[in-house]
Amino acid sequence: MSHGIRIVLVETSHPGNIGAAARAMKVMGLGQLVLVDPRCEVGSEARARASGAVDLIDDALTVPTLAAALEGVHFVAGTSARSRRLGPEVVDLRSGVRDWAEGIGDGASAIVFGPERTGLDNAALDRCNALWRIPTAGDYASLNLAAAVQVVAYELRLVQDYDAGGMPEEAAAIAPAEEVAALCEHFGRVAGRVDAINPQAPRLGLRRVQRLARRARPESSEVKLLRGFLSAVERAISALEASEEKS
Repeated sequence: MSHGIRIVLVETSHPGNIGAAARAMKVMGLGQLVLVDPRCEVGSEARARASGAVDLIDDALTVPTLAAALEGVHFVAGTSARSRRLGPEVVDLRSGVRDWAEGIGDGASAIVFGPERTGLDNAALDRCNALWRIPTAGDYASLNLAAAVQVVAYELRLVQDYDAGGMPEEAAAIAPAEEVAALCEHFGRVAGRVDAINPQAPRLGLRRVQRLARRARPESSEVKLLRGFLSAVERAISALEASEEKS
């Protein structure tokens, strides 16, 4: 039922939240829990709060970085209550889940939750194709981490039960997140060599490219095409530089 959905918890500081998140996942049919650099011991308290979902705690993958957690993923949704000027557009959860169901197919997906106190930082948001916001009262938008996981898992359950006939297979060719990240890094290197990025704010230009690439959701073949073009540009630049050195 879960269509390769990973629930990714970044730098969680309270073991009870990890256990309660596991329980929230299991009751909605989700089974892949990934912990990024947890700031607490995932021990007895987490297992107690997990109740009947202790198997998710035992099987959880613990990794040091978000990049490692997203290996092989085709779509990344971050959870956030705040808009960023250069980040993905923030959409209400139900609309975001519906867009995901219509566009991702059977490719692996990750839903990312940030630390309890600060939420996802800009570096994490830059890795997201979309940002999902749980509608709350306007004057108080802070949800407990496990409660947020429960609400998101519920919406995922609803849309997948509704689409019981399956999601479109043609969308499964969307490039994994690491391929898109490598494309953006490649573009940054080439743009730097031809002075196409403002040297005073190189990260700003690169973040705009990242936002464009993740919004476009390119297929693997399209990423290869673009990287082939960038490699050709690099070869041409190197040849020109070698010619100038000889002269």
